[in-house]
This record gives sequence, structure tokens and C-alpha cells, in this order.
Amino acid sequence: MAISATEKPLSRVFMSDYRFTIPSFQRAYTWQAENILQLVCDLQDASASANTPYFLGSLILVRNGDCKYQVIDGQQRLISLSIIIAVLRELETDPVLLEELDELILEPGNKLRGITAEPRLRLRDRDAEFFRSYVQEGDLEGLFDLREGDFETRAQYNISTNARQVFDELAKLDDDDRHRFASYLVNQVTLVIVTTDDLAGAHRIFDVMNMRGVPLTASDVFKAKVVAAMSPAARNVYAARWDDIMDPIGDDSQTLKEFFTDLHLIVSHKAVCTQLLEEFRADVLMPYVREQNVISFVDELLAPYAMAWRILDHPTDSLLPAAIVRQLVLLNDYPTGDWKPVAMWALVHSIGNLAGAGVKVFTDNARNDATKSDGTGKDREPLRLHDETRLRAILSALERVTGVDALNRQSSLARRTRAASAVRYLDRGYTMPQNRGFLITDDERRSALAHLRGELQTNARMNRLLLIRANEQLAGIRITRPRSLNAVPIIPKHVAKDSPFAAWPESVRDFWTDRIGNLVLTQAHEDQLKSLQTFEERRDRMLLSASSRRFPLTDRLGSIAECTPETLRGRQDETIRLIAEFWNIRYDEGNTDLSVLDEQQLARGSSSRTPNAKRVTIAQVLESGLLIAGETLVWERPRKGERWVATVTDDGRLRLEDGNEYSSPTAAARAVGGASAGLSVWKRTSDGCKLSEIWKTYRMQKR
Repeated sequence: MAISATEKPLSRVFMSDYRFTIPSFQRAYTWQAENILQLVCDLQDASASANTPYFLGSLILVRNGDCKYQVIDGQQRLISLSIIIAVLRELETDPVLLEELDELILEPGNKLRGITAEPRLRLRDRDAEFFRSYVQEGDLEGLFDLREGDFETRAQYNISTNARQVFDELAKLDDDDRHRFASYLVNQVTLVIVTTDDLAGAHRIFDVMNMRGVPLTASDVFKAKVVAAMSPAARNVYAARWDDIMDPIGDDSQTLKEFFTDLHLIVSHKAVCTQLLEEFRADVLMPYVREQNVISFVDELLAPYAMAWRILDHPTDSLLPAAIVRQLVLLNDYPTGDWKPVAMWALVHSIGNLAGAGVKVFTDNARNDATKSDGTGKDREPLRLHDETRLRAILSALERVTGVDALNRQSSLARRTRAASAVRYLDRGYTMPQNRGFLITDDERRSALAHLRGELQTNARMNRLLLIRANEQLAGIRITRPRSLNAVPIIPKHVAKDSPFAAWPESVRDFWTDRIGNLVLTQAHEDQLKSLQTFEERRDRMLLSASSRRFPLTDRLGSIAECTPETLRGRQDETIRLIAEFWNIRYDEGNTDLSVLDEQQLARGSSSRTPNAKRVTIAQVLESGLLIAGETLVWERPRKGERWVATVTDDGRLRLEDGNEYSSPTAAARAVGGASAGLSVWKRTSDGCKLSEIWKTYRMQKR
């Protein structure tokens, strides 16, 4: 079994020497939005140091002929990298760079060398054509136009969702920053390519690389450096003390990396830490080493912040006042942890002697409580707050900016930059109004409410969070949450022909599908509602549990006999107003009530010109003037001898020759030919322009 291993940048991976195929026995593409966004954010952070390579792990390949390889390990990264490059290509306007990006995904072919033109990566058969058509061949407009019912596999849904998320993230960058990111991605991101001729051997390599040995964690490395800098008499004592401090956090290397990265931000006020081991040593440890005072590092920095981290993980187990616990619970709702450094700072500077001997931090039945007993048999003192009012103010402001940034889909770099700014001003003693880390501009208010009023581009966890905020604002109190709590739609995702909702115009159903007015908090799971097609059946199932009825917006469903579009509009308006009040973003500096403005009014009032991956409707393109009512579109299928004609109506629909009207190009295409890529097949008869090109022009006008 011949084995070779070489480290190569992506520019040498996505090239003619490699044709990657995902074998049918491999699992599907499973990366979620948070996985690919974390990769993008990590690469953005790393690209700040343009000459520092970023190692992305290894690919294990089986050679299957000249330049052809089966991927045994690494398909998730290869697919995700292809999505990122496809989005960069979509956003690019320079024809030279566009061609170079295109060649990273699609092999242009070379007759002299006997190389055929085809994608550099082929997925499993079930998803290969989908990935090729929408991602590799560049039909992202068609991809963004698909709805959940258009996907045949979960992998296709993940591909679509991740492409949307990456588009929104990279569209925020200006041309120079995006070019810098692309150059870094191609030249400095490296992979180790491990190849063999033997499939069984490749699996053995995979087992060895992934299952043998336990690498040192960041905690292990820093412990060794700190203990080595102590006097011999103190080493054993403080080696044990380090373990007592860090063991309750756990031994997961990623968790420990996050803790020390956050501690680095708190001390250095630097948002980016691409080389943790080196930067933490230089920025945090070395001042203590130079002053021969590493014991103070352990006692006065590591211990209290490790305890603060544990409190953030289990706030309801702590002995903090109920109001503080509630604020920490709200922060823990968020899927990202970029708020943690500020919360840790606030706890350490608000609680007297947080990690001191004899201080009781957690309740007696709390998990992982290393502070229950000190062996003296004496009761431990409860937590003392220096200034509870200030702590509450900091946590409230932190939750507010975290929510607004989440709605505005700010990058990890932007969120951590805000956190570093907040800690810097807190360290300087600035008052809350003076702290720019907690500042929300009118543009940010408008953008957040525009995202809230339009089609939600958030995940299930964020939808749940938004509804919790609205319900608790309406109730005026913290609502005890049941173990299972979901945000489910009032309108079925798949409306049957005999459903009362089928009588609604398709455009109306389409409008409300992904809006917050159509969502309800309930213990019922979406799977339990799938077969229920009437409002009454769905309402009664949502209200079946008494725990669901704790939430006032859910409980009000009981007084609604019939659901109409006006019902959803009323719920939408009230929910948006409640969330705007919760985060104090309802009014701008001119005292305009932003919560009553529609999506277009909010967008017009904002200076932001960032394109995003939201679905574009025919009505929006009509309003922009890129389409004109009365224009005709054609879909020609010469092999089948078919020619379909559609007319654009005044109200933003497509009317086929049989008189039936459809709210989207995809729906019209499906009605006549079964294809879902509606934007790719319809062409304007006046100039032969594809709708996908018109849709892209509209999207990019937001720049």
C-alpha cells in the first residue's frame, strides 16, 4: 500500500491534478449554517494576517485512475469550500477574477492534455446534479428561489441554506476586503493531501489519524508555562490549584480554546486571536512572567474568570439574584457565544471575591460544583454584588446589542469587535451611555426591523428566541419554559388540495410562509402538525399543553375561530412591536415609530446597501423597473418539442396561456414541466435575458 502526504494550498487542490468524487457509501452533506459560518468567520479573522497560513486539516483520498480520487475523509470541507468560492464568484464583477474563481470549481478542460470539462468535485449521485446545476455552474439565483418543498434530500436543503448564509456574510464586505479574503482563501488556506491506492488502507489511515493519541489542550500548554515560571516550592500546589480551577469547565479542547480566547479578548481588548497559543502567551501571560508574579495570574485572573464562565454555562444553578439569572438565561438563548467576554467581565467586576475560599457560588444540588465544601464544616457566604444595578444595566445592554446583531446577521468578527470595544470602555470607567460597544445606530435599528418584518432569514433557534422575547414583553414577566418549546407555523408547510388554506391565493400563502406573524410558540413539534390541514386542528394541537398556554401570544389563538391573512397581519404587527420594545429599538433619534413601517420603507431609510440572499419576488422586480407588466417570457424545450409562454401581470404574477397565474417563476415552471429551476428556464422574449440574470441585477442594486 503506497501512501503519500503533501501539504498544499487550495490553489493547488482545486486544479486539474485532482478530480474528487464522493463515494455512494459516504454520508450526505451534513454541515449546518453555524458550521460554515464559523469557517467563514475564522477565515475572515485569519486573513487579517495575510502571510499566516491557515491549516484546514487533511483529505484522505483513494486514487482511482489518472487525477481521479475518491474522498474518504474531507467531503464536508470540500463541499463547503466550493460553496464559499461559488458565492465569491457570484459577488465578483471583475471579469478576470470571476474567471479565476470559476476555474477553481469547474475544470475548463484541455484537449491537448486530454482533460474533459467538468466540475472538480462530484457529490453522491442523489445530490450531484443539484450541486452541479445550482452551485458549481453558478445558478445561485435559482437556488435562492427554492422553497423547502423543492429539496429532494436533506443535503440539498443544507447546501441551499449554507449558500444563503455565506452570501449574506460575504456580501457585507467591500470589494477590497472581499478580494483580500479570496486571495487568502486560495493562497494561505492549506490541506494535507493523504493518498493511497487501497480503499481498506485509506480507512485504516482514517482510523489512525482520528482515533489515536490525545493532543494537548490550550489549558495543558498554558499550565505548563505558568507552573514552570513558579518557584519549586509553589509548583505542586499551583499545579493542583490549576486543575481544581479548570477541571469543572471540562476537557473538551474546543470549549477550552473558546474560554482562553475570550480571556485573551478581555485582557488585550483585541477582537481577533488567530494563533491562540502564541498570542495568549505574549499578550496575557508574559506580563506576569516578567514581573515574576504568575501566582497572581492564577489567583486573580484565571480563577475568577473560570468561575464566571461556569456561571454563564449554568446560571440557574447559581446563587445570583433572580433578575440577574433571568438576564443570563436570555443571553444563553443565542446560538453564538460572542457576548461571553463582556458578561464574564461584568460578573468578575460585580461579585466580591468570586473565586475566593469560602465563597458559595452554586446551589447545593448544582452540577459540577467544586465549591460546595471546603472541609471546614462551616456555611459558605453567599455571593455579594458590589453594584447590582450596574450589573443589570450591562447585561441588559449586552443582550440588546446581541439581539440586534443577530437579526442583522453580523459576522463573528463584527460581534467580537463590539465585545472588545465594550470591555475596553468598561475598563476605562466609561458610563453606559458613553460606551460605544453598546451603541445601536438608527441604521442598525432600521435594518433589524426590516429583517424582522420581511421573510425571516433566521434558524429555528433564533425564531424561538424572537417569540420568547415578544411573549415575555407582553406578559411583563419571565415565563417558565417547558423542556420542549418550538416555533411552528400556523399555515402548513405543505398545503393539501382539500385544506381550507388551499383557497387562499398562492401569492398570499407564499407571502406569509416565512414571516414571524405565521409562527407560534408551543410544546407541539412540527412533526405532530404535519398531517393537520385545518386551522382548528392545528390551533387545538398547539394549545393542547397547559405549558404552551403560558405564552400569551399562543394562548390568544384560542379566541380565534378562523385564520385569515388579516389575522396573520395583526399577529405580525404586534409581535414586531413587542420585540422592538423589548430591545428599545422601536423609535429612531427623530422619534419615528419604526415598528409600523413596512420592509421597503425601512430599507429606504437606511444607508446600508448590502445585498442579501432573501428571495426576490416578481413584484419587487416590477417595482424596480427591471421587468414591465405585460412583458412575455418563454421557456423553449426543443428536444421535447415544447414552448411555454408566460405574461407578467400588473400584480406581480406570471399568467400562462391557459389563464392560470403563479406567484413565482418556479411555480409556473413546475406547473408546465415539473422543473424547479424556474429562474433559469424562463427568458424574456424581447432580449433573450434569463430571469436569473434579471434577478441578480436587482439583488446587486442594493450595493
